[in-house]
Amino acid sequence: MINDHRPYLLKRWYIKFEHWYANHFVAPQLAHLGSGYHMMKPWNISVHGSNIRIGENVHVVANRDRKVAFSTWTFEQHQGNIDIGDHCLVCPGVRIDSASQVTIEDNCMLAAGCYLTDADWHDIYDRTKAVGTSKPIHLENNVWIGDSAIVCKGVRIGANSVIGAGAVVAGDIPANSIAAGNPAVVVKTLDPTRDLIKRETIFADHAALAHQIDQINRYALGGNTLLKWLRNRFFPRRGE
Repeated sequence: MINDHRPYLLKRWYIKFEHWYANHFVAPQLAHLGSGYHMMKPWNISVHGSNIRIGENVHVVANRDRKVAFSTWTFEQHQGNIDIGDHCLVCPGVRIDSASQVTIEDNCMLAAGCYLTDADWHDIYDRTKAVGTSKPIHLENNVWIGDSAIVCKGVRIGANSVIGAGAVVAGDIPANSIAAGNPAVVVKTLDPTRDLIKRETIFADHAALAHQIDQINRYALGGNTLLKWLRNRFFPRRGE
């Protein structure tokens, strides 16, 4: 679909339904969910296991073909934990699996299809033994994980660092770095003279943010009608 043909009021209803669904079906599965969250298509979010905590103002975007999955495992001495801080962004297809601890600090962004796993999930020598070796993962404040990147067990990524698309992070990455490759290595450092603007600035004034989003929707969808939307759904035309 090139354009959004939904009437303004229909989109408002849809957003309210998303929030109701997330609050009714997703939130009870979490050990904690902070205020100000926004889950897009929350029926495509999978939660498995206990000790999964999400902070305030977190955005989770899921699609039917790219579900978001948070999974913790309890097995013998292993107990998984996932802690996601405030103001984070989780994009479609993200998977986080934990048998010990995955910590994601505030303002982190996880791009589409990236995978964080703190365990091997099978023993190297005894393939019948579940979980195998597990070591905690820690993403410090304002880390950005690129599209389809993999963060392996025992990794710590320093504050403000960026992991390139498709990278496999098997070792620690220092703060203020850009890393890429398989295995990921530092290819560049951030300019210390440049200011870093974090996601938390978006949420400085919740009322102003809500008003701005509402005005954008009114402007973009104000001319749409229910009849036009229904026709487009069932009889789409080229260019629409």
